Amino acid sequence: MKNKHSLLLTTLFTLLVTITTSKVFAAEENTATNTDKNSVATAQTDKKSYRTSKKVPAMRNRVYSQLARAQQLADEGDKIEGFEVLAEVEGRLDSLNSYERAMLFNFYGFMYYGNDDLTLAIDSFNKVIAETAIPDSLIISTLYSLAQLSMQQQDFKEALDYLIQWQNLNDKELTGNQEMLFAQVYFQDKDFVNSLKHIEIAVSLVEAENKLPKENWLTLQRATYYELQQPKQVTKVMEKLVRLYDKPQYWLQLSSMYGEIGEEAKQMAVMEAAYQAGYITKTSDIITLSQLYLFHGAPYKSAAVLDDAIDQGSIFADEDNLSMLARAYLSAKEDDKAIKVLIRVSDIAQSGEHDALLAQTYLNNEQWQAAINAAKLALTRYDEHKQSKDKNVKDIANMHLIVGMANFNLKSFEPSLAAFSKASQFASTKKAALQWGKYVEREQEQHKVQLAMLN
Repeated sequence: MKNKHSLLLTTLFTLLVTITTSKVFAAEENTATNTDKNSVATAQTDKKSYRTSKKVPAMRNRVYSQLARAQQLADEGDKIEGFEVLAEVEGRLDSLNSYERAMLFNFYGFMYYGNDDLTLAIDSFNKVIAETAIPDSLIISTLYSLAQLSMQQQDFKEALDYLIQWQNLNDKELTGNQEMLFAQVYFQDKDFVNSLKHIEIAVSLVEAENKLPKENWLTLQRATYYELQQPKQVTKVMEKLVRLYDKPQYWLQLSSMYGEIGEEAKQMAVMEAAYQAGYITKTSDIITLSQLYLFHGAPYKSAAVLDDAIDQGSIFADEDNLSMLARAYLSAKEDDKAIKVLIRVSDIAQSGEHDALLAQTYLNNEQWQAAINAAKLALTRYDEHKQSKDKNVKDIANMHLIVGMANFNLKSFEPSLAAFSKASQFASTKKAALQWGKYVEREQEQHKVQLAMLN
C-alpha cells in the first residue's frame, strides 16, 4: 500500500536521524540553551513549539546498541528475535530516561506496523508522545504517523485530532501532500467544506510551481464538489482531468456532467470524441451515444453505432437493441435496412409489436402483400398474448386499417371492406375506417362498371 510505504519511510527516517551516534544525542542536550536564545524569534510565528525550552537527555550507548540491533534483525526479516531484543530493553524500563523510553516505544510502533498490527502500533506511538523530554522532531513525526494510522483504521475524528496537534507543533508551512491528508480526513468525516478548502490550497501550491496536481487530488476535489451539489464545479474538475490525465472514464464522466448542467452540444461533442478515440466499449456507453445521436438529429449515426457494435459483438443482438436499431434506421429514412432488422427482431420477440411496425413500414414502401402478411402475423401474435392484446389495442386497430388499405391497393375490395369493418369497431380507428369503407365501396362500383364495359 502506498500509504503504508510512506509511513514506513517517515518512521524509518526518524529512527535514522535520531539514532546515529550517542554524540548526536548528547549534542541535543547541549543545544537546549541555544534554543532558549531563539525563543523570541520563534514566538513571532503561530506555530511555536510548546517544548522549545526543554532539555533532552542523551541516549546511552548500551540502549542505542540494543535498539540498533533490533532494527537490524527486523530489516533482515527476523522479527521474532527483534521483538525479543526490545523486550530485554523494556525489562529495564524503570532505568531508562524519557528519551530512551520514547525511542523504545518508537521501535515497537515501527515493528508492530511492519506486522500489520495497527492497534498495537498506535498504542506504541501514543506512548512515544506521552514522554516529556524528547525532541520536537520526534513528536511531530510521530503525531503525523498516528494520523495516518488512524486514517487506515477509519477513525477519522482521531486522525483529525492528531493532525491538529501535529500542525500546532509544526513550524513549517504545510506541503501539498499534507494539505491533502487534512482534506481526506475532513472528507471521510463528511466535512466537505473544510475538505474542499484544503484541496484548493494543495492544488494552488503545486500549480504555483508550474507542476501538475496529482490525479487523486483532482478526483477527491471532484467528489467533494459533487457532495456539495456543485455540478458546474464538478464539470470544471472533469475538464482538467481530461486535459491532464486523458483516461476513458474521465471523457465519459465529462460528457455525463455536460448533460447534467444542460450543455447538450458539449455532451455530444465529448462523447463523439471519446468514441473516435476508442474509449467507448461498454454496452451502456454505446447505447448512450446512440441515443445522443438520435436526440441531436443524427439518426443515421445513431443506427451506424449500434449496427457496428452488434456486428462486432460489443452488444447483444437482443430484442431491445435490435428494436432501437430499427427505429434509428426508420428515423434516418433507411426503410430497407429497418425492414431487415425488424424481420430479425420479429423472429426473436414474437410479441406482435415488431410485426406491427414492420407492417406499417411495408405499407409506407408500397409493399402491399408484405404489409398484409406482417399485419396478420401481428394480429395473430397479439391474440396469442392476451396481455399484449390488452396493452396494444391501438396497434390492433391499426393493423386492420393496414390490411384494408393494402388490399384496396391490390384491388381486393371484399377483404379490404372486411378489414375496415373490423377497424371501425375500435374508437381510435372508427372514423378513418368508415371513411375508407365508403371510399372503397365507390371504387368497387366503378371497378365493376369498368369491367362490364370491357366485357
